Amino acid sequence: MSVPAATESVEVDSMSAGSRIFRTNFRELWKLGRGKIGVLLLLFFLIYGVFGIFAYENPPAAGMTVEDRFRRPSIDHLLGTDNLGRSVWEQLAVGAGISLAVGVAATLIAVILGSVVGITSGYIGGRFDQFMMGLADLFITIPALPLIIVLAAVLSRGLPTIIVVIGITSWAVPARLIRAEVLSQRERTFILRAKAIGMKPMHIMRVHIVPNVAGIILANAILLTAAAVLTEAVLAFLGLGDPSLISWGKMLQNAFSSGATSLGFWWMVIPPGLMIALLVLSFTLIGNALTDVLDPRRRAE
Repeated sequence: MSVPAATESVEVDSMSAGSRIFRTNFRELWKLGRGKIGVLLLLFFLIYGVFGIFAYENPPAAGMTVEDRFRRPSIDHLLGTDNLGRSVWEQLAVGAGISLAVGVAATLIAVILGSVVGITSGYIGGRFDQFMMGLADLFITIPALPLIIVLAAVLSRGLPTIIVVIGITSWAVPARLIRAEVLSQRERTFILRAKAIGMKPMHIMRVHIVPNVAGIILANAILLTAAAVLTEAVLAFLGLGDPSLISWGKMLQNAFSSGATSLGFWWMVIPPGLMIALLVLSFTLIGNALTDVLDPRRRAE
């Protein structure tokens, strides 16, 4: 009867420690200036994106008249109109929702793949580890953006395709980083205790390893989201995005193809470009701040 009791004790200790570390990390993140700025920026985009989804169900049809083409910013149109008479402000709001949806969904795919590979590979080791890390190195070696462009061009065009393509080409780096942390975790005392009392490997990975690498996973997920948002904008600008949806990259493509840049219609170029930069900046600030929080050298200060 002593083995189940010991097992329960180890499990409770590990889970409570993981929960305590998780709460502490977020408190430390909020104390950092760049972390706070990043969170506030991201909160703005979340509200703006939700506002765009519910307020503008069919923005391409809004105000499409010849007289409204290329209108400068005014009270009626805060950020002016494009070459089809559509409100730039409304398109930006819709684009915020698209960018966030693509970034989060693609990152979810990449993080799940990377976490599964990194945790199992780091814990099991041996030939399985060598094979999976060799596969990860192959994905890291191949230039990501050209590969994404080729896949997006070959496969059927649409938002799901973009999400899947970005996700399956982004798992290798987080897998490598998570594996490195797992290699450190598997030699800890509480893991050795769990092995000694007969816990199965899957149970150890699920209950003990995952909570203790959750911070690393989250930090990588946030940085991956920034990269996914930027990649979606590039694909849309190149004409490889979903043609039925308005995104910031597509707005930039429309501005260049309509001659807005040469005509000096800055309101068609600067707002979507600025939105992309700020959203990527928000995720980058949060990710870098969280990485600093998780840095053992910083904790020791």
